Amino acid sequence: MDFLSLEGKTAIVTGGGSNIGRGIVLAFVEQGANVAIAELDEAQGAKVAKEANALGKGKVKNIRTDVTDWDSVQAMVKQTLDKFGQVDILVNVVGWVRDDLFVRKLREDWEKEIARNFWSDINCTRAVLDHMIERKYGRIISIGSDAARVGQLREAVYSGCKGAVVSMTKSLARELGRYGINVNVICPGVVVPASRDVTTSESMWTDEMMKVFGTPEALEKIAKGIPLGRLGTPDDIANAVLFLASDRANFITGQTISVDGGYTMA
Repeated sequence: MDFLSLEGKTAIVTGGGSNIGRGIVLAFVEQGANVAIAELDEAQGAKVAKEANALGKGKVKNIRTDVTDWDSVQAMVKQTLDKFGQVDILVNVVGWVRDDLFVRKLREDWEKEIARNFWSDINCTRAVLDHMIERKYGRIISIGSDAARVGQLREAVYSGCKGAVVSMTKSLARELGRYGINVNVICPGVVVPASRDVTTSESMWTDEMMKVFGTPEALEKIAKGIPLGRLGTPDDIANAVLFLASDRANFITGQTISVDGGYTMA
């Protein structure tokens, strides 16, 4: 028995070329779902699409998309519908932050964080809703952050944006439930990419960030603050996404679920 029943469903995964997004794409395809990768870094998106298509299960289309641009998002959704005929699931993964104190950041940093962490979700959600409402079916899952729940030093605007995603999700869940559309948020803990090879040119995980957070010493230090004693992986997040995207979760909406090894349980 196929527990999740995702075979033949179609998912849009924004930022599907990098780290968590890549893990989600591969997980959907393993379940036999079709996936549109909405990715600004076309080369990295194509690399993940090739990797996913090699699994020989669901089909994957890579679509160059700037999720901060409304016209680009509309075009991506149209291409997805032209290719697969339907959109059952939207996973808003794209996020970005430049790690620094609020008083040291430039306004351009704040604007980029707002565009990539909040406007991206607004654009992509709105672009799929007419189709989902018409079909009276949909699953929308946004990747938030524990920063939305507890605040995070050096990530003030990012934390605020992710908090806005949580609040918007609750409002949309109330508005869209009558149409059979479930809307939820998953808040990952720290998920450091295995290497820069699985991130995009636009990723927040720059070479500089990897030098700070990607060393064995740094990873060990972070893990000590997590009750389960380890950092998260893209697979950890993908497993939660698959569940919320499935009909097994059809009575769950408006929820924010931390997948963080217990870091924010308080």
